[in-house]
Amino acid sequence: MMNWSRRHTLFSGMALILIINGVALLGVTRNRSGAPESTLKLSQRELQPPYWEFNRENSGMSLHLNWRVSDGGKGREYSYSGGAPDWLDQAKMESLGFDVSPAQGVKDKDRWTNRQPGKEVLLVLELDGPAYQQVLQRTRQDAAEKSSKLATQPDSEELQRKDKQLQEEVKREEQENSRLFAIDAGLDQAELRAKYPDRSRYALVHAQVRPHSTGEHGMTAGHIDRISIDGITVPYQLRSVFELGTHGQPHPVQIFEASVAFGQRLEPWLLGISAGAK
Repeated sequence: MMNWSRRHTLFSGMALILIINGVALLGVTRNRSGAPESTLKLSQRELQPPYWEFNRENSGMSLHLNWRVSDGGKGREYSYSGGAPDWLDQAKMESLGFDVSPAQGVKDKDRWTNRQPGKEVLLVLELDGPAYQQVLQRTRQDAAEKSSKLATQPDSEELQRKDKQLQEEVKREEQENSRLFAIDAGLDQAELRAKYPDRSRYALVHAQVRPHSTGEHGMTAGHIDRISIDGITVPYQLRSVFELGTHGQPHPVQIFEASVAFGQRLEPWLLGISAGAK
């Protein structure tokens, strides 16, 4: 009886694994059926290898999708992989189906807002478009203003330090930082695609958004917590493009260009990758 019970448990566990794998495979097949919903040309600026997970004994490798949000220049906060962009204001949150007006009698409006659960919406990611250009321009402008001020006080160590810091920031923005920005959100895929028809610049993805209080008279804004899938598996046959270091890790300055498709379920996968592109 004991042996039968153990065999029964083993077979049940194996069956469950097969079912889960089968469902996952069906999802992948459905996502990759037909033409991709969008296809972006990304570089090492937008795709980061997880160095700590990759080694020669493990043939698996994935790339992390680096995307950003901007506060519109209010505080020069350009957060990676989440944050509170300036466009995700109270009106936008209301259009996404969130309750932005507490009922009468609610005393702590901030707490009421922050306790609301998040929900999944459609997020628009823009590659090397106006959002990135605005950030780049603001960074250059700040650096130019600081350099002009230094010219009037050349002996100021504080201004020298700040000028050097901003010049380095400009270089990072021009050559290293991600150009992929979250710029809009909605609930209707067809409506968003009509608004952003360029499928080589704009990708639609599923993302988790939650309300938060701005601290200004009970106003409600939004915070993007994450996108549903931000890891992209590199097939074994494409892994050779990465230059490996002494510990089997991708070289940190590896330059590459990758073609990333977003399928019918708006999930990304790697179409191809080549080394040396900027």
